[in-house]
Amino acid sequence: MRSEIMFQVRRIEYQDTKDFILNKHYAQRMPMITYAFGLFRDSEMVGVCTFGKPVSNNLCYGICGHEYSHMVYELNRLIVNDGLPKNTLSRFVSRCLKRLKKEDLLIVSYADDGKGHKGYIYQATNWIYTGKTKQRTEKYTGKNKHSRHYDNSMNHLRKVRTSKHRYVFCTGKSRKKLLKAMNYTVEPYPKGENTRYKLGNRIKDKILNKDDNTHFYE
Repeated sequence: MRSEIMFQVRRIEYQDTKDFILNKHYAQRMPMITYAFGLFRDSEMVGVCTFGKPVSNNLCYGICGHEYSHMVYELNRLIVNDGLPKNTLSRFVSRCLKRLKKEDLLIVSYADDGKGHKGYIYQATNWIYTGKTKQRTEKYTGKNKHSRHYDNSMNHLRKVRTSKHRYVFCTGKSRKKLLKAMNYTVEPYPKGENTRYKLGNRIKDKILNKDDNTHFYE
């Protein structure tokens, strides 16, 4: 097909991802990155997909146990420019996964239900659906501040982490072993309307005030 010929997928460096992640992704935060791929149309980079170790050790241990925790990675950023052909995102993800097929990885990715995402890209590329995470709250550190800057005066504020759809994909020779060891139950794909966000717009976090049960967005 024309879209397959038009685009190329290449390994890129951490620095090459920054413009897309900080200026175009809705989170506008740099994650941990181990593998990074760029989607190119001729010489122009029109998309970025990155994989890295999850921040949560509980996820690494919980999904397949301590024995396989070092194999757990997360697809943590996926962005392409507007106006590209239909199915560009799913084709891009599929080609990135093929580049990782020799690695023994258990890759996790999330679609944020609170932001109207169902994860149709993962469904189109044959990921395993393992249900939804529970909504939770975590300590609020202030806008764009790291947890090491936590101030006890903000104890009454909590950042809301909405429920997310969790998808899993295994690569490498250990695929069957990892799937057998997985602690999550395989469930049917979720369906429903998917909300699109405008490229470059940051989706604000919900902050809960425990003192009076009010909230604001930041």
